[in-house]
Amino acid sequence: MQALLLEKPKEFRFVDRPEPATPGPGEAVVRVHAVGICGTDYGGYLGKMPFFSYPRIPGHELGVEVLAVGAGVTSVKPGDRCCVEPYINCQQCSACLRGLTNCCEHNQTLGVHCDGGLQPLFKLPARKLHPSPRLTHAQNALVETLAIGCHANNRGAPQPQETVLIIGAGPIGLSALEFAKLSGARVIVMDRMASRLEFVCQTMGVADSVLAKGDATDGETIARLTDGRLCDVVIDATGSHASMSTALELCAFGGRLIYVGITQSDISFPHAAVMHRRELTIRGSRNALSADFTRIIRLIEEGTIDTRPWITHTVAFAETIESFPRLLQPDSGVLKAVIEMPVP
Repeated sequence: MQALLLEKPKEFRFVDRPEPATPGPGEAVVRVHAVGICGTDYGGYLGKMPFFSYPRIPGHELGVEVLAVGAGVTSVKPGDRCCVEPYINCQQCSACLRGLTNCCEHNQTLGVHCDGGLQPLFKLPARKLHPSPRLTHAQNALVETLAIGCHANNRGAPQPQETVLIIGAGPIGLSALEFAKLSGARVIVMDRMASRLEFVCQTMGVADSVLAKGDATDGETIARLTDGRLCDVVIDATGSHASMSTALELCAFGGRLIYVGITQSDISFPHAAVMHRRELTIRGSRNALSADFTRIIRLIEEGTIDTRPWITHTVAFAETIESFPRLLQPDSGVLKAVIEMPVP
């Protein structure tokens, strides 16, 4: 079978791989139908994602069909449509034993640390499959993106009387927005692209948006919008060290700053005048938990989350190499691109 290998930054090629063997105990073999492309994949392609290793078959946002299961598997059966929780945790480290499977000390994320779903068939632990028969394959491929935002929002724990600021209106910022809205809190979105802000206002019902200048945050506008109080929860989804260094200054007294974006650069901020004086909390947000996937499937099925605006581009698997650079262009209009895998 043909798989798509990212040999090194900016160099994709199709390779022949053997079909997976019969699944062992606790395993499942799946057919991949849809693969979402996210910032991690773009970062891996550009050589900017710190956790990415090469050569690698990318793909961790997956809509799959179960073909076969091994002994002891009762959670899924052949024919089930599923989304995939792509964080393969060891189940034995301190983090896993405390239920923090998203930040397993030995985590292997599909398509990042180990080979992922840009191949027709592959084998994975059945415990990482979440059946969702009412969702399409493309909707299943969206669940992981939404899970990242769900977990980031949970880390901030906004309350209905509070204000949440989301910095960065790319897919991860928008996924955090979905759950910030569900919390009942007031939401403000900041981005440096006017087109993204237009989208969140017209399509996602956000009343307040702020156009940032370059990578700098706009504290004056945030102060004006909040009557000088600033924001109880700030979720930075930019991956920009400049934004991440100034985001703390947008937090209200007693506020929480959540870093869900990733940067390889150092972050610095004033301690005494801001961090200490306001008694702020800084939290990282990595991956998501199994319960997040279960919740998101239910929210999509009941219509609380509308996935229709999300998928703006579809790409045939055979055309991925030539299409990928175009998806990176600022004027491409991509929110979420989904690769459609061939069906035999």
